[in-house]
Amino acid sequence: MELKTPLYDIHVAEGGKIVPFAGYLLPVQYGAGVIKEHMAVREKCGMFDVSHMGEVMFTGETALATLNHLMTNDFSDMPIGKVRYSVMCNENGGCVDDLIVYKFDEQEYFVVVNAANKDKDYAHMMKNLLPGTKAEDISDTLAEIALQGPKAPEILAELTEEKNIPKGYYTVVKDAVIDGMDCIISRTGYTGELGYEIFTKNENAEKLWKLLRTAGEKYGLIPCGLGARDTLRLEAGMPLYGHEMSETISPLEASLNFGVKMNKEEFIGKEALIERGEPKIIRVGLEVTGRGIVREHQDVYADGKKIGTTTSGTHCPYIGKPVAMAIIEVDYQELGTEVEVEVRGRRIPCKVVPYVFYKRAKKA
Repeated sequence: MELKTPLYDIHVAEGGKIVPFAGYLLPVQYGAGVIKEHMAVREKCGMFDVSHMGEVMFTGETALATLNHLMTNDFSDMPIGKVRYSVMCNENGGCVDDLIVYKFDEQEYFVVVNAANKDKDYAHMMKNLLPGTKAEDISDTLAEIALQGPKAPEILAELTEEKNIPKGYYTVVKDAVIDGMDCIISRTGYTGELGYEIFTKNENAEKLWKLLRTAGEKYGLIPCGLGARDTLRLEAGMPLYGHEMSETISPLEASLNFGVKMNKEEFIGKEALIERGEPKIIRVGLEVTGRGIVREHQDVYADGKKIGTTTSGTHCPYIGKPVAMAIIEVDYQELGTEVEVEVRGRRIPCKVVPYVFYKRAKKA
């Protein structure tokens, strides 16, 4: 039986089309439709209910050592108030999940994990805790709203003091307040756009949503669902667990090297990654040069043989073209390489391109 987030009734009232996702009932889109929601985030602002995500608090004298043991990134030099991306590997070097780590204090870290993986992730974390660390799953106590788009700073500024708004990308304000509600506000997101993610207690969720809706009306803010969330993250080249990553695909094969610090003394899966050697497969972007739209789990061919599989694909509204991400043999990763993707028995011409299809112009 699927769960409901604290904002379920609002989604129904807003006309959201509700579908089951990661154990929850969530809106896949609203009346405006996926394309308009996507474009609103790129050009103005959109807001998403992401309360289904998981949150774990790590505290204690060895919290830092535990995170460095569990995860591929290195948090040793991370200042308070910063946010960092990482992968969590299994002993075989595959991906248990990718996640975001927030440093609240020297012995206090807030970790956000993918909704579909939160129980598996927490079990893995608890199994591998170092003595002196406490890990607490607080997912059921928090709601999360993502405010994404170029107008997000102006909308947030209508509701809270400047000191509560994080300035730099991947930074966080732990003790923010919006209209008397305690919030965690981070400058993060899953759209490739400037934006914020706001965490607050479940009982505050409806009030926060309505405040954002009202403040954002004059800026063109609209509610957005899972459909736009997926097209936006694909357009921005952001990986999705179960697609670009899995228990068998390594973070190096998924082109997530920036979040893997092999010079770190140790982490779970490091030895396996060394034993695997240089990746034989790699994540790439594909631009469709023929006619058609490529989806996930479709075979990729070159030189008369199968060289890989697509992991995500669709027509991306803002860039106005069909694209995909794929895991293919490294010999074919050179930009401009011509390949074909088999779609229902027909092979569609594509070429290898950078997997970040859209990159916003950074003004701040």
